[in-house]
Amino acid sequence: MKVELDIPDTTLSALRQAPAEFAAAVKLYETASLSQERAAELAGQTRQDFVIQLSKLGVSPFQGVDDDLAMLSTPP
Repeated sequence: MKVELDIPDTTLSALRQAPAEFAAAVKLYETASLSQERAAELAGQTRQDFVIQLSKLGVSPFQGVDDDLAMLSTPP
C-alpha cells in the first residue's frame, strides 16, 4: 500500500515530529489499517497524546462505533 500526502512542514510543526509520519499514522488509523496503539507508535506519540491530536483534527478515536450503533438501533 502506498499513501502520499503533501503537507507543508509548518502545518504540523507544533507536534515536534515528522509531519509525514503523523499524517500517515492518522490516515492509517482512520481507515482502520492500524490500531490506535500502533498508529500512536508510528506517530511517535503516547496513545493518550495521539487521541488528543485525533480529536483536534476531527477524527473519531472510536473505530466502527457508528456501524455498531446503527446495528443496535435497527430492529431485527
